[in-house]
Amino acid sequence: MNNIRAIIMRLFAPLALMVLAGCATSFKADVSRFQAMPAPAGQSFVIQPADPTLSGGLEFANYAKLVAAKMEANGYRPAMDAKDASLIVWLDYGVDKGVEKTVTYPRSYSSFGMGYGWNRYPYWGGYPYWGGYPYYGRYPYYSGWYDPFWYDPWAYGETESYTVYTSFLDLKIARSSDGDRVFEGVAKARSTHDRLTELVPNLIEAMFTGFPGNSGEEIRITVPPAAKRR
Repeated sequence: MNNIRAIIMRLFAPLALMVLAGCATSFKADVSRFQAMPAPAGQSFVIQPADPTLSGGLEFANYAKLVAAKMEANGYRPAMDAKDASLIVWLDYGVDKGVEKTVTYPRSYSSFGMGYGWNRYPYWGGYPYWGGYPYYGRYPYYSGWYDPFWYDPWAYGETESYTVYTSFLDLKIARSSDGDRVFEGVAKARSTHDRLTELVPNLIEAMFTGFPGNSGEEIRITVPPAAKRR
């Protein structure tokens, strides 16, 4: 009989990966915002890249279009030219090179035959044995105080590795008249892939959820899958 803890770990680890990857699941981002946005009254805006090398690029234009749609939905209107805009929106985004993570699965004791292991009872309900006798008197162990997984050098034997990436979206808005900023926002998320074409739209959605938000607040925002958004 496979060890209960091994089974739980094997079930939990793939679920954790699915949550990080965001495959058919909600997207979670940590968003911090500082704002002194003017009440929307038809103010005009233009969107510019914070990184000048992105200017004129098709990729940036695609994400700028998504941001513009969110600004319009909040009562602002796009300007034809920067000199005609009352607000300048600076947009930046990216993803790091990733960090390697390792998941360790506890080895099943059943493979050791009649050696050190557990009887046919569950880990927390039966009696541990060594050669047929209770290992410690007649009392079972309980997780947290004397956990054999921490003491048995054979307990851990299987590992899996994966890479976790951190992506970000940086959004700043300033008045064109004097250059004073009226909004500063950063959204960050973790995933098991670095595909910006999927990450950036989700980060934009998170940034504009409840826009402009409460100044100085950092919150976790859950974005539903695209198929479920209205």
